[in-house]
Amino acid sequence: MKPNIIFVFSDQQRWDTCGCYGQQLPVTPNLDKMAEDGVLFENAFTCQPVCGPARSALQSGLWPTEIGCNKNHMHMPAELETTLAKEMKKAGYSTSYIGKWHLASGPNENVPDYNPDYRIYPVPEKLRGGYDYWLASDVLEFTSHGYDGHMFDTDNNIRFFPQDRYRADAHTDWVLDYLDTQKDQAAPYFLFISYIEPHNQNDHNCYEGPKGSKEKFANYQIPGDLAGRQGDWPENYPDYLGCCNSLDYNLGRIRRKVEEMGQTDNTLIIYTSDHGCHFRTRKGVYKRVCHESNLRIPMIAYGPGFTGGRATQRLVSLMDIPKTLLAAAGGDLPEKWHGAPLQQALDESKPWREVHFAQLSESQTGRCIRTHKWKYSVCADGGNDIGKDSAVYYEDFLYDLENDPHERLNLVSCPDHKAVRAKMKELLLKEIMTAEKKTPEIKPKK
Repeated sequence: MKPNIIFVFSDQQRWDTCGCYGQQLPVTPNLDKMAEDGVLFENAFTCQPVCGPARSALQSGLWPTEIGCNKNHMHMPAELETTLAKEMKKAGYSTSYIGKWHLASGPNENVPDYNPDYRIYPVPEKLRGGYDYWLASDVLEFTSHGYDGHMFDTDNNIRFFPQDRYRADAHTDWVLDYLDTQKDQAAPYFLFISYIEPHNQNDHNCYEGPKGSKEKFANYQIPGDLAGRQGDWPENYPDYLGCCNSLDYNLGRIRRKVEEMGQTDNTLIIYTSDHGCHFRTRKGVYKRVCHESNLRIPMIAYGPGFTGGRATQRLVSLMDIPKTLLAAAGGDLPEKWHGAPLQQALDESKPWREVHFAQLSESQTGRCIRTHKWKYSVCADGGNDIGKDSAVYYEDFLYDLENDPHERLNLVSCPDHKAVRAKMKELLLKEIMTAEKKTPEIKPKK
């Protein structure tokens, strides 16, 4: 029997907001319990620390640069033959999407000077990636706030959140309504739930946790990478934790619903995020850089193939998720897709990657790699993002993660680490060639 599959996706959530990763406050009791019963990926990382590009990798199985989604507000091509939803349907699944999409707005190469703003309008069917059931907004933070807003259904009708109900709670109400329709269906279901929390509320320039978050999480321990750094974390971190706590509460609601439906043993649930957050302590932005606060994400799975209370230290990527989901569905894995099924990472007797690769955009055109010990990042000349790639990059950061886990000492110009830089450069060029079929030049930091 094929398992039902529920993918729960948060937005801009640091891994260290979760108890299973060391958070001292009771922010994520439901997620921690899922980790105790399932599999905890201790070293999980995004493939691109920007909302749209990360989502494009999940929905296409391809690097954002391959499909023109290397920045926000660049729509995923409608003509893609192998999207996640299309492949899951081939595997016999009904497919549904509820939440933030962020893959519709942007230039249309077939219509010169045309820039449809689906950030606030319904996403047309051709730009939904092939999902059957649809209840979403392209950019949910543009159509909602913590206690108001709307999404659009399959027929492009507006669905308003109930007044004075917190957004994540109302979002989950609709998820539970959908699950009720799947009780007696013959086909297994694949449900992709994309929350906006704990992303900052753009137009209000703050994080909007449930009422009372500032008091509930006032006694937080300052994360090591934020301590002593300027940024907006002092006024926002309690609400940020409140957002994460709300997601955890609603994860608990989803798991209870699955249990009530008698589907616990035949439902795979995977929880992760698109990227982390550094609260404007790096380059004045919330994300878009190589640092751990951006790259490292929570990733926990429970269900068929992911049980036993295991934890793995292997380096895993958001890019592994499409193949993981399709492998769980018993589908054929497209040759063009990158990454590898996480099921393979759990077999410690078999080899697994020793290098994690990520593309960087918007604040720069950059590339980076991470091993268990080292972080190495390069960027193109020109400061702000100049394009999806570059023929020449300059060394930007080198961190010794074992001795400097909070990345406070940049060793990229240190003479004593010349050999390390040379080795990391070699590894990075290999990753770029694999992902982008190019070999750029990498020069020392200016």
